[in-house]
Amino acid sequence: QVQLVESGGGSVQAGGSLRLSCAYSGDTISSYLMGWFRQAPGEEREGVAAIEEESHTTYADSVKGRFTISQDNAKNTLYLQMDSLEPEDTAMYYCAAGPDPRLRAGIQVSDFTYWGHGTQVTVSS
Repeated sequence: QVQLVESGGGSVQAGGSLRLSCAYSGDTISSYLMGWFRQAPGEEREGVAAIEEESHTTYADSVKGRFTISQDNAKNTLYLQMDSLEPEDTAMYYCAAGPDPRLRAGIQVSDFTYWGHGTQVTVSS
């Protein structure tokens, strides 16, 4: 059974940085599509970043150049380095995994089967 546990959220001022971690476990999950999503109150869950086959990365336009997704299978951990944070980045952030190794079109919720419980990120101006 696949399990995903996020950590690293918190409160920062605009311009600051945070690094989110997602500890994962389960058979063959190291070969899964992995991603980060976020959801602000009253908003739909949106894809932030994804990593395919442990190396190919995709980002939402809103975070390109500021966020970096990476994966360390030796530590069974997925990361999201977030720099130059803006108040608009405030949301609950979720780690996700999907058994198909590739995105179909963009970073879509439907490509992911397993989800963590989330970690809150709050950015103040």
